[in-house]
Amino acid sequence: MQKELESIEKNNTWTLTELPPGHKVIGLKWVFKLKKDSEGRVIKHKARLVAKSYVQRQGIDIKEVFAPVAKLDTIRLILAFAANRSWKVHHMDVKSAVLNGELEEEVYITQPEGFEVQGQKHLVYRLSKALYGLRQAPRAWNTRLDKSLKEFGFTRCSQEQAVYTRGEGDIALIVGVYVDDLIMTGGNTGEVKNFKKQMMTEVEMSDLGLLSYCLGIEVEQKEGWIKLKQSAYAKKILSQFGMAECNATKYPIEPKLRLHKDSERVSVDATEYRRIVGCLRYLLHTRLDGESVYGKTHYNASQGCEANSEILEGNGSLRSYLYEGTT
Repeated sequence: MQKELESIEKNNTWTLTELPPGHKVIGLKWVFKLKKDSEGRVIKHKARLVAKSYVQRQGIDIKEVFAPVAKLDTIRLILAFAANRSWKVHHMDVKSAVLNGELEEEVYITQPEGFEVQGQKHLVYRLSKALYGLRQAPRAWNTRLDKSLKEFGFTRCSQEQAVYTRGEGDIALIVGVYVDDLIMTGGNTGEVKNFKKQMMTEVEMSDLGLLSYCLGIEVEQKEGWIKLKQSAYAKKILSQFGMAECNATKYPIEPKLRLHKDSERVSVDATEYRRIVGCLRYLLHTRLDGESVYGKTHYNASQGCEANSEILEGNGSLRSYLYEGTT
């Protein structure tokens, strides 16, 4: 908690002042989170000071809130492009990214509970930069990043607003943005290193080296190919639904299977069914062959246990896919 406050103070995020007449003050709360690696091991305990943004009113307290992020399909395309040219893909993470976004609106917040300034507890903070929880915070950070990248000579893709390019041929550089994660690749190692130095002078960042884990997807890079897999996520799903010890199946669904409405109308937990479907569908980013079974999930739970049993069979196939992926 102390480190979070030090980071906010270092970034000149707020100024202590009186609350002007006609303005509302936004409350704060602490949110605690565990950061894990690709194996599910805890590598960091994080504390975030978050604004209670539910009191903000569209058009009065905030204007625009939309901020583009790269789609997972776009990230896969960048990786495929890099593999085709034998380029290495690098990964950088912005520390406290949202705190770097500059606000256009007047926003006032309470002092954090337990960290009030002695003798000035009646005062509030006016934000000059964004804080986690504010509805306009992601857009403020994205605007700041967009401005910086353009100053570095990058051009934003007209079809994918979270992808930037600079240079051509051997010195070409491609950058994909997902909130505070930057994925970059290029044919010239010197250009990649130069870009990392530029970003580190602009905001506080962590250089994570070659991309190995991002958005729950494990990335293995070798000469001429890149492999994506979700072993840790697959294990988590099996454990979550009590199938960690189930028998493995070779295929996610029986070939040419046609589902029919269950005549006996066996009751199925609709909420549990949708949870399973939602979890399995995220695996399609690395297991494209699973579409054959998950594409049939338009069957509602009210159709009975036949549809549900096939979804569970798809779960069983995860055991044989734990160490496989898409190359």
